[in-house]
Amino acid sequence: MPQSAYTNKLSHFFNLLVQAIKGGEHDYTKGSLRGAIILLAIPMILELSFESIFAVVDIFFVSKLGSEAIQTVGLTESVITIVYSLAIGLSTAATAMVARRVGEKNPVAASHAGMQALIMSLIATVIISIPGFIFAPEILKLMGGTPEVVEQGAVFTRIMLGGSVVIILLFLINGIFRGAGNASIAMKSLILASGINIFLCPALINGWGPLPELGLKGAAIATVIGRGTGVLYQCYFLLVKKNNTISFRKEHFVIDFPLMRSLVKIASPATLQFIIASGSWIVLAKLVADSGGLHASAGYQVAIRCVVFFILPAWGLSNAAATLVGQNLGAGQPDRAEKSVMLTTKYNALFMSGVMLIFMFFAKPIIRIFTTVPEDLYYGAQALQIIGTGYIFYGIGMVMMQALNGAGDTQTPTKLNFICFWLFQVPLALLLVKVMGTGVKGAFIAIPVAETILALLAFCYFRKGKWKLVKV
Repeated sequence: MPQSAYTNKLSHFFNLLVQAIKGGEHDYTKGSLRGAIILLAIPMILELSFESIFAVVDIFFVSKLGSEAIQTVGLTESVITIVYSLAIGLSTAATAMVARRVGEKNPVAASHAGMQALIMSLIATVIISIPGFIFAPEILKLMGGTPEVVEQGAVFTRIMLGGSVVIILLFLINGIFRGAGNASIAMKSLILASGINIFLCPALINGWGPLPELGLKGAAIATVIGRGTGVLYQCYFLLVKKNNTISFRKEHFVIDFPLMRSLVKIASPATLQFIIASGSWIVLAKLVADSGGLHASAGYQVAIRCVVFFILPAWGLSNAAATLVGQNLGAGQPDRAEKSVMLTTKYNALFMSGVMLIFMFFAKPIIRIFTTVPEDLYYGAQALQIIGTGYIFYGIGMVMMQALNGAGDTQTPTKLNFICFWLFQVPLALLLVKVMGTGVKGAFIAIPVAETILALLAFCYFRKGKWKLVKV
């Protein structure tokens, strides 16, 4: 390639990069697909990267408080995945509906759909937060926490579950912005939220300056304050500094039951989809805690945080595919929607291949960043290496599933999750651990095997093209 051509391509890429981070209006139904993917994926990857920083920051500082604290955070997060499931389900519905209306060049309908999803999320939050706040000790005990963990960690769990409103709103509002194609605002809200958490987490745990020393309780408060600040930032752009695509009007605040039913039709399978997946992870977390004890559980929880840290950026790239599918189907361009998914799959698989190599060869140094307890380190490194073997397939599966969700076909990914996680992953883990006597290693092995099967099934279904006919 001539030097001038290479320079022009490099310059074009950096211009797109700057535009992606800066944000603004863009029509993703025409022009270069590579350019569209870059404009959407860069802020979405950064957004989910900062979401993953939440998990890593918490476990990094909490790990200094001992194995009991690590297990408390890990078991609480396993339960909070139910909250994440609801948040992601509502967000998926909002993204699909808003993206389809934007593709149809109907911003008023897009804004109306966004507000109805927001009202639904507030109702759902009340249903989850109150029982979580009241029954926090019982939840930890049910998850297999030791008496020390239940005694020390109940307040952490109570704050995290009681403050689940900020988790749901953060995900949902970002889903609205992603569907509208304005991923930059979603990215900036996570940067702000994560930055505050990075400062407050050690400050409140250890008591910096005038701040009180709160220990594990401080980590929960820091997380809720950080996410809450991100939500306030989002609301500023939704309600005060409005843009052309999403602009709420007075009439949008009135409950629209027919539209809500349409959103529920998309959101309920999407929520169930992630509950099915996260529920299986809860079973695995309990299986590891019961069969391996405190140190196996602590090491596994550290490993899972590292897995999440690298999976979420790839999820951001997958979200770009969901937006492109929704908007291009709305514009009556199903072939362009399919091409965008296949190109995104290629990029995600390449990224995840690099992560797989990192986990395979540097598992122990990575885990050592968070804990130096020999037993925790051993189990954590073993889990990271084994789970990391399936990363290429995680990348492929993520894009396929999100593409179907973006088309409004949330039922198919739900069925695939049930088959692969509950009819295969959980029974396989129980078989290996309980019957074949592999110990916790069997639970680790079940994860990449099930995820690989999921990716292959999702890819085969996507290629059939039935998702192109879904009406939203």
